[in-house]
Amino acid sequence: MTAGTTVGHFALICDCDGVLIDSEAVAAHMLVHELEARWPDADVEPVVLPLLGLRIETVLQGTAAKLGKSLSVEDIEAIRRAVEAAAMQAPAVVGIEVALAQVPLTKACASNSFRPYVENVLARTGLVKFFGNRLFCADAVPNPKPAPDVYLAAAQGLGLAPSACLVVEDSVTGVTAATAAGMTVLGFIGGGHASDAQIDALHAAGARTVFDDMLQLPDLVAQWTLSATAATP
Repeated sequence: MTAGTTVGHFALICDCDGVLIDSEAVAAHMLVHELEARWPDADVEPVVLPLLGLRIETVLQGTAAKLGKSLSVEDIEAIRRAVEAAAMQAPAVVGIEVALAQVPLTKACASNSFRPYVENVLARTGLVKFFGNRLFCADAVPNPKPAPDVYLAAAQGLGLAPSACLVVEDSVTGVTAATAAGMTVLGFIGGGHASDAQIDALHAAGARTVFDDMLQLPDLVAQWTLSATAATP
């Protein structure tokens, strides 16, 4: 791969779950399963699904509050472990390896998950070769997404202005975070958990483009790089 003169001045930052790893559907299924086991009389799924992309603890607390239920600290920890164990086995998103190999930018991962989990799934799927140590995770910043902290940390860690970073996100939570950090965001809806309603939601949250096939990513990155180069004084 030949690098153009501008390549070093830009970065592609990918969310992990739902963008690199097709884990959101697996995680959602396990969350619903665990909560239904505890609250057999509650209709859990419609409450859980809109909260995907937030930290697991936040999803659980939000679901409990909405349904007028409660969870102990032990419950929350047990469910988090079950969800992470399930997500740990999820496959890479279809086409992601081919797509990343064709993108000549520095690549980083910015995740609402904790670093040990991200390191594990990237190593298991072989995607770590694209990111190296450029992993920015929720356990290293004061506030998780939808706050911009993890994306601002990524820009700082890469030595780039936020405007030089292009982000791929699959959730409203993540799009909101990256947009607040001053980055351009591509919304991805090709994961196993995607829905038509998500297209409108991602646009509303600030996604510049929404796409459903990872093989489209290199062209989208190339288009953005050209426009970002033209906009650079």
